[in-house]
Amino acid sequence: MTERIQNTANSYIGGAKQTIGETIGNSNLAASGAQQKAQADAAQKAADAKTHAEGVGHKIQGEVQQNVGSLTGNTSMEARGHANEARSDLERKV
Repeated sequence: MTERIQNTANSYIGGAKQTIGETIGNSNLAASGAQQKAQADAAQKAADAKTHAEGVGHKIQGEVQQNVGSLTGNTSMEARGHANEARSDLERKV
């Protein structure tokens, strides 16, 4: 989550620098801001993809735990499977 906050902050800061640079006619500041914003946006997309992939993994893990727990009568494992599947749903929606 910290990475998401940092990326969002850098995107807004970069956008502000770009706007200020364009407003005052400072092309170096505008370019620096645009670069910062682009890097933050790209990092955010990469973080989103990573979180989604982790969510898919947790979904598979949860399904396996539920099935094995159900087949073996292990209610604790089955409950962990439900928890992992719920975690997966949250990760894939972020």
